[in-house]
Amino acid sequence: MSPPPSSRTSSASPLSGFFGVFRYSRRALGLVWETSRWMMFGLALCTLVAGVLPAVAAWVGQLIVDGVVSAMESHQAATDPNLLVSIAPVLKLVGIEAVIIAFIALAQRGLSAQQSLLRALLGQKVNVMILEKAGQLSLSQFEDSELYDQLTRARREASTRPLALVNKTFGLLQNAISLGSFGVLLVQFSPWALLILVAGALPVFISEAKFSGDAFRLFRWRSPQTRMQIYLETVLAREDSIKEVKLFGLEGLFLKRYRDIFTQLFAEDRRLTLRRESWGFLLGLLGTLTFYAAYAWVVIETIAGALTLGQMTMYLMVFKQGQAALSASLTAISGMYEDNLYLSNLYEYLEQPVEGESGTLTQGALPGDGLRFEHVSFSYPGGDSVFQDPVLHDISLHLCPGQSLALVGENGSGKTTLIKLLTRLYHPTQGRILLDGSDLREWSTQALRERTGVIFQDFVRYQLQVGENLGVGDTHAFNDEQRWQRAARHGMADEFITRMASGYQTQLGRWFKNGQELSGGQWQKIALSRAYMRENADILVLDEPTAAMDAAAEAEIFARFREHSRDKMAILISHRFSTVRSADLILVIDQGHIIERGTHEELLETNGRYAKLFHLQAAGYK
Repeated sequence: MSPPPSSRTSSASPLSGFFGVFRYSRRALGLVWETSRWMMFGLALCTLVAGVLPAVAAWVGQLIVDGVVSAMESHQAATDPNLLVSIAPVLKLVGIEAVIIAFIALAQRGLSAQQSLLRALLGQKVNVMILEKAGQLSLSQFEDSELYDQLTRARREASTRPLALVNKTFGLLQNAISLGSFGVLLVQFSPWALLILVAGALPVFISEAKFSGDAFRLFRWRSPQTRMQIYLETVLAREDSIKEVKLFGLEGLFLKRYRDIFTQLFAEDRRLTLRRESWGFLLGLLGTLTFYAAYAWVVIETIAGALTLGQMTMYLMVFKQGQAALSASLTAISGMYEDNLYLSNLYEYLEQPVEGESGTLTQGALPGDGLRFEHVSFSYPGGDSVFQDPVLHDISLHLCPGQSLALVGENGSGKTTLIKLLTRLYHPTQGRILLDGSDLREWSTQALRERTGVIFQDFVRYQLQVGENLGVGDTHAFNDEQRWQRAARHGMADEFITRMASGYQTQLGRWFKNGQELSGGQWQKIALSRAYMRENADILVLDEPTAAMDAAAEAEIFARFREHSRDKMAILISHRFSTVRSADLILVIDQGHIIERGTHEELLETNGRYAKLFHLQAAGYK
């Protein structure tokens, strides 16, 4: 029997686990390379310059100090001293050091400038990658809370982590070059100096690596709480929810929950921060002690005459800068470890499996045959088993061009799910759906959706201009004002659009300046007009399209709909029997089963569920 994942992880070597996360470094470098090759070259060049020149500057510094001492001795010993002759070589060295320092400053400025530009470019690239991946995911994946946690983690950190990782990689390379050049100088003093240098920096590195892993595990564990905080912020600060929040007095309740989540998360952050900084300080003292031990050693050797004053100055500078470079290198490795951990979130999300779109058909095997459901059943993924209880059971129907179908049933009976299967947002668990004699899976997604015009009951209220709100119904005509106007006339939206000051250029919603909010009925007319934008669509689906409209508007809407869909396949979902009674076929769905089917008159004669509901609703109008 295999051990649980936690035990397998714990049994693995900590060292192999530590270095195992560095597999994302290559990908991060690849991302930067794809973003800007020239800036990648620039970073490499500036890193090389900034890595080599500090050691050169220290060596020149030694020559300056020794030159000054020599000049002083020769000047004092000369009977006819010429000061200029004595100091000329030293002044030349000072000039050389000034040029070296200028190049170091230029390299550092170049690194800073390129990192700043890459931060914007790379952040945009990664965010686009995240959004492109979102466009490839299926609807069922979007309804998975675990995927939302992955998406939240990826969006919060991953857009900045690749560049941070690349910066640390180049910083590590720069410090490695510096350490190599410092090591060449230090080994001339004593090989033991290198050992002291390493021993002083290792404890801080081990501490940082340990706490970086703790911080990442904490970050992953609390993704659901973070997402709840974001949701509560949205509810408390959005115009589409604030009315109900105020009406029910929810501000205090939701704000308390928001604060409670923060209090819990902050307590965890505080514990981790205090432990991290306390251990970092204590272990950092070891580095300080090793430096001053080396300092004393160099001073003693100088006093004993083994070193010149210039060599003492150089070794102290090299040892101090070497210790700083080594500490920076180990901190960079620790930071790279942390960045790799966070990048695992990005690639965990980007590597989510997506269902391949293998369909290529643009025309069915039996043109004109219409739409067929053959023994279709569907269950949502989830629960303890692979699938939950079926939402639809053994659905069979045939809808020909020119016919209309009405779906009637209680909320949750499966009507909207049936439409999602028709539009291939889901695939049947059992059975198949045919369009013109060919399985929907064999159709090209684009061809299928161009033939379908849908308005869902939970349609989106885009914070865009009126015309763009219509144009989203057909991206090929997104900016076509004539198409906007035709669609608006069919959906009865043109009446109020023409009364607006800016007409089809009026900004809708309250998110942006001068935005105008619409009533529920007006928004439904916008959504209905959006469905009419697909003029080539021969499958029209209206899911509760008039719930917010008055009776007169509803009657006119359906009169126009019947006229517009005369030679098309029309599917209507509604709780109002006055709108469904004229359909060629009515299906009564209960808990995913078709329990009755027929015309309005046939179902009344049957005197079953449909007749009962119809008479109950009709009695309300008497």
